[in-house]
Amino acid sequence: MKTNQNLLTILIAEDDEDDYTLITDVLKIAQKDSQKDAQNLSQNEYQIHWVRDGEELIEYLNSTEKSGDQKKETPHIILLDLNMPKKDGREALQEIKSNTKFKNIPVIVLTTSQAKIDIQRAYDLGANSFIQKPFKYADFHSMMENCFKYWIHTVKLPS
Repeated sequence: MKTNQNLLTILIAEDDEDDYTLITDVLKIAQKDSQKDAQNLSQNEYQIHWVRDGEELIEYLNSTEKSGDQKKETPHIILLDLNMPKKDGREALQEIKSNTKFKNIPVIVLTTSQAKIDIQRAYDLGANSFIQKPFKYADFHSMMENCFKYWIHTVKLPS
């Protein structure tokens, strides 16, 4: 394991288990590829956490404030589905970006929605990216690979 400085915590808020599995599979492949590339200066390891709805997402973030055994790592990146049960992604995004402790965490909206109103509202609420989930496996895989290359290996994230 690398030092904690290179350990990225990724929080995935996704109610669809198949999409979650696909995202994590692509992340594992991207990690292996970056480890093979000796020239890559940002060889990060990933710690992935999964929540299935907006309520669990907010509970997770609030638990990063606790001390002791129940404290969780503050995520470096949040992948957020908009259409989740209980509290949807829009409500969760609004809470995240209005909280001074969490507003600097990059939030990547990853959704099936094509609605212009969802795109505009997500950016108005402070989303850092809005990505529509492709329907074909190969397209989803390619899109997620590009997303991770950008957000994990190119972008400098807040600490």
